[in-house]
Amino acid sequence: MERIVITGMGAVTPIGIGVDNYWNNLIEGKSGIDIIKNFDVSELAVQIAGEIKAFNPSEYLPKDVVRKTDAFMQYAYIAAEEALKQSKLEIDPTRTGIVMGTAMSGISTIAFTQEALTGASHKKVGPRFIPKILGNIAAANIAIAHNIQGPSYTISTACSSGGDAINQASMLLKAGKADVMIAVGAESAHCPIFIYSLANAKALSRNNENPQKASRPFDESRDGFVIGEGGGALVLETESHAKARGAKIYGELLACGNTCDAYHVTAPHPEGRGAIACMKQAMAEADLKPEDIGYINAHGTSTPKGDEVEVHSVTEVFGDNPPLVSSTKGATGHMMGAGGITEVIACIKSLETGIVPPTINLENPIPDAKIDFVPNKARKADIEYAMSNAFGFGGQNSSVIVGKYK
Repeated sequence: MERIVITGMGAVTPIGIGVDNYWNNLIEGKSGIDIIKNFDVSELAVQIAGEIKAFNPSEYLPKDVVRKTDAFMQYAYIAAEEALKQSKLEIDPTRTGIVMGTAMSGISTIAFTQEALTGASHKKVGPRFIPKILGNIAAANIAIAHNIQGPSYTISTACSSGGDAINQASMLLKAGKADVMIAVGAESAHCPIFIYSLANAKALSRNNENPQKASRPFDESRDGFVIGEGGGALVLETESHAKARGAKIYGELLACGNTCDAYHVTAPHPEGRGAIACMKQAMAEADLKPEDIGYINAHGTSTPKGDEVEVHSVTEVFGDNPPLVSSTKGATGHMMGAGGITEVIACIKSLETGIVPPTINLENPIPDAKIDFVPNKARKADIEYAMSNAFGFGGQNSSVIVGKYK
């Protein structure tokens, strides 16, 4: 069966736009979390998020695309443009496809449109409203821009959407449906209705006084996650196609796991059965043993229950000598569908540079955790294989394994 390789990457994150900016700020331990600037949060219990800083879409996108797209679509478009440029791909329209991953699609456009409509004397909604809120239109805009006529799917599996987009893209390549697939994840759910719901569910940190310290994965004092936003993209190719065109290969996509807890719509299974099965499934597909994995980019959202279950799951799979584990959500917040892609990019950059990004804000790790969480400072480590985990509402689990290309 064809090997799958990575030939392009793109990132839009709260700590930088562009893969280099994202990676450099990540290993420097910078935080992208602050008080929300894009709308009035004075009456909200939670007032912090990881926003894309000083973002002017007109600097990156054609004006007609800016007018007809939601922010999550813009992040997807920009990330895909970077990944395609890096890949130096000459697109064969019918042999190239896209898989898009997003949890919340155009929820912000829905929320703010309804708010404006409620207070308006003339009840009018623009003709672009529907195409702005549909998840698949993000992929459609990328396809239109590049004449991509191959397979097009949109995946919505909560916070594992990005990882599952990679999985779906890989399956399409292995099935011979395409030679090249662009896997994209994007999210922008910053709006009061989204924040109200998660805050009332006690899922979010309320550390409004100290935003940059609010996301504290695996720390005893963690009190909930911080919402992030952004986009990520990977260009995936069959090895034979990439070699035939002389492409630079940044890494190999070895395996993707996907399972469901079948337990609860928001809470993880207390024994982590779905997460454990997912990691094992991915390693079996990659024909790797636990000791082969050198680094795990954890889901690690900074919630009391979720982090504890993930520690238990990793320990069950990897025993008393687990690999290095870090969560980059201390820096970016929880980017949901986008995070499933950008966190795989962090794994690829770790393989390439020999540097593991830190878990920032980690001062007092979960008691009895026999795991090195790479606290606060990046670590040099020569690793061959890395795993990225993403776990979402509904018990969705995704594990993606990448390795150095040999």
